[in-house]
Amino acid sequence: MSAAATPPLIPSLPDDVAVNIIARVPRSHHPALSLVSRSFRSLLSSPLLFAARRLLRGTEPSLYLTLRHPSSPTHLWFTLHSSPTSPERRRLVPIAPIPSSSIGSTFAALGPLIYVLGGSVNDVALPCVWVLDCRFHRWEPGPAMRVGREFAAAGVVGEKLYVMGGCTVDTWSRASHWAEVLDPGARSWAAVSSSSIEVREKWMHASAVVDGKIYAMADRGGVVYDVDKAVWESVESELDMGWRGRACVIDGVLYCYDYLGKIRGFDMRARVWKELKGVGSGLPKFLCGATMANLGGNLVVVWERKGGGKVMEVWCAEIAVKKDEYGELVGCICWSDSVLEVSNESSIVTCLAVAL
Repeated sequence: MSAAATPPLIPSLPDDVAVNIIARVPRSHHPALSLVSRSFRSLLSSPLLFAARRLLRGTEPSLYLTLRHPSSPTHLWFTLHSSPTSPERRRLVPIAPIPSSSIGSTFAALGPLIYVLGGSVNDVALPCVWVLDCRFHRWEPGPAMRVGREFAAAGVVGEKLYVMGGCTVDTWSRASHWAEVLDPGARSWAAVSSSSIEVREKWMHASAVVDGKIYAMADRGGVVYDVDKAVWESVESELDMGWRGRACVIDGVLYCYDYLGKIRGFDMRARVWKELKGVGSGLPKFLCGATMANLGGNLVVVWERKGGGKVMEVWCAEIAVKKDEYGELVGCICWSDSVLEVSNESSIVTCLAVAL
């Protein structure tokens, strides 16, 4: 007897048409859709649906956050969820933690994947790579780097992942592989020529990608790698003096915090720092542990705030940013709320945005 035919996703419609329809449904409604049938549940967790969403340009930005807690051997991972019945209510929901334990890892998002690069255990830098498939919240080991790294810089250009720094140059191998590039399709790393670099710091405190150029900031100075031209340059002093800590890029403007706790943006075309206006009254002046990400063209800021007793609250704000008619940077806070409560011994490591 032949096996029973698989029932159609939607009766009276071909499955390819049904997939096209379901792929247009916002991800916040997927939990409810998964209750419709086994076929729906299977489709919602399949690569087919994500491929269809990408073809339809229906992907949505999703925010992922990593926390460190002294009692946990690994970093804690969360993703930001909105309730389909109360979209204004957002919470960080835990997902599977990374299988390994290390400090000083570097993070980068490429398509639906988050790469966790290196880190150290007992002060020994590691070359290992872990990959989180954000579509299914599954971890798998990635191709190891040529050298161990901690506190490196990373950036994605042209579907390839570049990593630099985080290692000493005391051997020929480390010197020749101070910068590497990963081809995800081939699952292999290759050295990026960096013999002309004057700054070869071990630790990098920040990185960003602007117009195909990777900016990597060390404690003293920084470097820029133009991927298309394969040329290295030093970071100009104006950008170097104003850029401290985590940053993100939106429409050619690099946003970060200054020493006074204000958000400022460096206009890469005008080559000047400008304060982000319009958000002063809506955000605390000093944001402890603050980090930020480009969430679908909006600036998302995540920070720590002490709660009651031994509780630490994680706060998040989404800000629509633009240039006004005078070229000034203006922001409008779309929403701001506490999205998680954890032990006050916890601390924010980083946040990243992924299109799903």
